[in-house]
Amino acid sequence: MNRIECLDGLRGLAALWVLIGHCLILTGFSLPILGKPDLGVDLFILLSGFLMTFQFQLRKDREDWARPATWAAFWTRRFFRISPLYFVLLAAALLAGKAIYADRVVIDSFLGQSLQAPERYTDASASNIALHVTYLFGLLPEYAFRTPLPDWSLGLEMQFYAVFPFAVLLAGRFGWIRTALCVSILSVSIALLAGALGAAYPMPSFLPLKMHLFAAGMLIAAALERQQAACLAAAAVLVAIPIGGKTDLLHLVVREGIFLGFFALVHWRAIPWIDRLSRLLGAPPFHWLGELSYGVYLVHLLVLHRVAAWTIEEWAQDMPAAARFTLTFAITAPIAYGLAYASYRLVELQGQSLGRAVIARFGRRKLARQTRAEEYAAP
Repeated sequence: MNRIECLDGLRGLAALWVLIGHCLILTGFSLPILGKPDLGVDLFILLSGFLMTFQFQLRKDREDWARPATWAAFWTRRFFRISPLYFVLLAAALLAGKAIYADRVVIDSFLGQSLQAPERYTDASASNIALHVTYLFGLLPEYAFRTPLPDWSLGLEMQFYAVFPFAVLLAGRFGWIRTALCVSILSVSIALLAGALGAAYPMPSFLPLKMHLFAAGMLIAAALERQQAACLAAAAVLVAIPIGGKTDLLHLVVREGIFLGFFALVHWRAIPWIDRLSRLLGAPPFHWLGELSYGVYLVHLLVLHRVAAWTIEEWAQDMPAAARFTLTFAITAPIAYGLAYASYRLVELQGQSLGRAVIARFGRRKLARQTRAEEYAAP
């Protein structure tokens, strides 16, 4: 099995969920569950844990994960998948930071909310830029949420990528279930200790706060090979851990539902309606939603703040909250998806090609060194 159709649609729906959720928040309209964009990010996290493990399973017969060269190739692939578009939009966000903050003041003032700290949008200092370019910002509470982008989750992703090869090694020795449980217990312990020491993260950008969700995604992929029931039970327990973001009953129940739905779409396709739904999520419209999901996730707030502030400035009290949300979404979504499509063609695909070229060049150099060593050692 080289492709699982539903993954495209799930990625696309996760990004759309985040977009809708932020539109609801910034227009003062309320809808249950859809108004919780953090749950869309949790779906992204489950998908990431699954995809990294699934891709490992596909490559493990031709890649030796006991060798650091394999780790380097993995990190290079992930860097060039994430970074090119992020760096472009990070520069745009920092340049437009003051204007975006002015829009946020209009929005928060109208909605009667506390104003955001200016540095949350306007900090273009060398230290902030350096921490974001190196992805270290997620480790530091004061920098974890300090650009107009929703990039706290990118720092989290990079932390996960950093430790993933070591999780693979542990899984090779102890199995995926034991590894997922032990890593999650260790992460929760570190998160609780950090909290006790006074580290208060404005968003769960520190890997120990979300490692249990990555681990649950890993177990969904591990169940493709063996121990489906045991992986299901262990992952369900991990998803229920009340740490990392909001932990009210609604969030806990919906997270568990997201996990069970994802698991079903991957593993229970013998049930006809689940198989049809999984195939539908792999159809061309959902495929493109998935392809554009990363761009939409990154760019939408740059558009949404201006549109939401304009709607308030133009109509203020004359427009009901539902209409304000509808208009804001109707304007923001096409622009965000249009920009995502352009950036996918012009930036993301080019970045991925560059990453493959770097890996290929590194591989050729390594082969050449090995050949020279063998020739030198030959009698």
